[in-house]
Amino acid sequence: MDDLIADFVAECREMLEALGGEIVAWEANPDDRTRLDSIFRFVHTVKGNCGFFDFPRLEALSHAAEDALADCRAGRRTPDSALVSAVLAVIDRIGEMIASIDAGEGVPAGDDTQLIEALAPGAEGPAVQASATVMTDATGKAGAAPRTIRLSVELLDRVMSGVSDMVLARNELARRLREAPTEVAVDGAFERLSGIIAEMRDAITRTRMQRIENLFVALPRMVRDLSAELGKQVLVDIDGGDVELDREMIEMIRDPLTHIIRNAVDHGIEAPADRIKAGKREIGLLSVSARQSGNQILIEIADDGKGIDGAKLVEKAVANGVIEREAAQKMSRGEQLALIFEAGLSTAQSVTAISGRGVGMDVVRSNVERIGGLVEVDSTPGKGTRMILRVPLTLTIIPALTVSIGSQHFAIPRSAIEEIVRANGSSVTLEQIGGAGVATIRGRRVPEVALANVLGLPNTMADEDRTLVVLRPAGGDVYALAVDKIHDHEELVVKPAAPAVMATGLYAGTTLADDGSPILLFDPAGIAQVGGVKLEAIERAGRGVDAPVAINSSEVPVLLFRGLDGARRALRLGVVDRIEEVEPDAIRTTAGQLRVQLGEAILPLAGVANAEEINGKIRVFRLNDGSHELGYAFREVIDLMAIDRDVIPADVPGAVSGVTLIDGEPAELIDAHWLFAEHLGAAVRPHAQLVCRLPENDAWMQNMLRPIVEAAGYLVIGEQDELAADVTIVSQGKDVEPGQGGRILRLAADPDAANGEDSIYRYDRAGLLMALKASSASAGRR
Repeated sequence: MDDLIADFVAECREMLEALGGEIVAWEANPDDRTRLDSIFRFVHTVKGNCGFFDFPRLEALSHAAEDALADCRAGRRTPDSALVSAVLAVIDRIGEMIASIDAGEGVPAGDDTQLIEALAPGAEGPAVQASATVMTDATGKAGAAPRTIRLSVELLDRVMSGVSDMVLARNELARRLREAPTEVAVDGAFERLSGIIAEMRDAITRTRMQRIENLFVALPRMVRDLSAELGKQVLVDIDGGDVELDREMIEMIRDPLTHIIRNAVDHGIEAPADRIKAGKREIGLLSVSARQSGNQILIEIADDGKGIDGAKLVEKAVANGVIEREAAQKMSRGEQLALIFEAGLSTAQSVTAISGRGVGMDVVRSNVERIGGLVEVDSTPGKGTRMILRVPLTLTIIPALTVSIGSQHFAIPRSAIEEIVRANGSSVTLEQIGGAGVATIRGRRVPEVALANVLGLPNTMADEDRTLVVLRPAGGDVYALAVDKIHDHEELVVKPAAPAVMATGLYAGTTLADDGSPILLFDPAGIAQVGGVKLEAIERAGRGVDAPVAINSSEVPVLLFRGLDGARRALRLGVVDRIEEVEPDAIRTTAGQLRVQLGEAILPLAGVANAEEINGKIRVFRLNDGSHELGYAFREVIDLMAIDRDVIPADVPGAVSGVTLIDGEPAELIDAHWLFAEHLGAAVRPHAQLVCRLPENDAWMQNMLRPIVEAAGYLVIGEQDELAADVTIVSQGKDVEPGQGGRILRLAADPDAANGEDSIYRYDRAGLLMALKASSASAGRR
């Protein structure tokens, strides 16, 4: 609670500082609506927070000022000098109380009757003290609360921009050092500098990020107090407090979230008697959750109350002149619910200290839209209301893929990317259905959007020469985005773009490439909307065609490609999981064979003999046998074809199982079974795996013998394991407990003590392998 009060005091001080000039300007021009709105929002916010912290004197004072200012905003009262003086006096008194709270003394005792009466029409305004006394620092008083430093977001942006420039300069220096011979000492100093810059960048980024749990922590107490005041019972369910959000956005959504929850408790959830009458349990449920979805943070507030009556909203809007009656008759359900965000529109029967003035929902929308977010509302009468705040990530580091149209580069969040395919051959076909583009990828039909058309850029490339990036935006369906080229996977620092850019709905922010050039980050959902993707119609048209392309049962579907050596080869389509592009530094020789890093996985790599043969990026088939994965390097995909079973087999087992004619030319068929057996080795276990029991407390057995046994294809278990064993190995002279099962092999420390059958010298590797093989054959006969 102390932390919450400290935040409340800091927020009020900040708002009072900003209001200083506004109050003077409003005193000079009482008809200035902008200044009036600023002062009104301040007293409205103070009133709401005081109800939570139980500051009744401060709440009564701010509520009285809010009433007077609300009359001015509604045109029921004309502000005069007396009212301005009274409001100024109230704000001075609020400042004094805030200073007392900050000093740890709480709200001082006193009588505000004269100030409240001075707000009434016709009253004489009180004398106003100098506003400078409002900001008196109380840190020198005994018992003062701990103070924190509040930095402007603009300052943090400048610091972050400077660090980003340092990163770009470091990358440029790294390229120059690679091109020129350097000394070991220089390389070491550069590595230390790179580490320091990376730590600075991470630390400064974290200064702007905060767990949303700090926003949620006050909600249970707020709901408890509100429900007690209203005679209701409400249970709060909170989820997703570990989601991190930009500090500025947390401050921006604090007030909207408070308004939504107050409205849910006051207007949404019914009284216990009404809920029982409606067939519900007397305790209402209010759930608040947060999650990250792609490049957005989704905050959902849902209640199981009476819902929103769209018809009543329309009637109130017509009565207030917000809309015309003719237009109201044509409104859809969603448009009716959207009226809740109109200023001054409320369906409350009476004005309360909690809600009902029609103030707040317009603030909700304006504050969220100010940071490029959206507010969605969905309600079913009698069942409840659900509101979703969609907040973009304005400053975070996210993995992204850079693409280009012509000479212009853009970025796409990697979390939204499903796969990348070439738009050539019969494996991918492009067509128009009902004026919308459709891509058929291995028999699966998805909407297709040409990025050049969406951006209005020259369309210089043929469709078959493009690359399709298959996207699944947050909360949306899959579609394919056609781009000219794809480039690097990078970690990008995303910042807010200009308001005019964000207003297009296409972008989620902006960033800088390593060479310093600006790059816009796409919003995949926005591209789908602006590109006119007809998701539902196309999904219905393509339903049931997610299976592979229909081919005669006498034919085998294969993927015809060209290897790194230029040879034509074919691979059964069923074992190809996806195609990925990798950098040369993702391929290296480790643990005795060539391997490739694909995301979080490190896979054996076939199709290339050594890393020295790789120049620049290469493409890799990601092969899958149902339980294991393997990479296969190649140059390009030629087409998706079908072959009959007339294949000339190879003379010896190997990577090529045979050769056949495909499209009139010979092509080598890849033997996927041989590849997995060769590159995975003992990792590919037989289905009915043999079991060997070894003593758990014998270090030599576990460290020296166990790898040999496992390499022979056995599953190793301990003495206490209840699984039946095919072979049990113990040291000579050791007893075997009854029920161990299987063949008993004893290892002798002395070669002369071994008979070569049931007793084997512990370092007779050939004899041990023969014994294990014999046990395997015996188990197979059983």
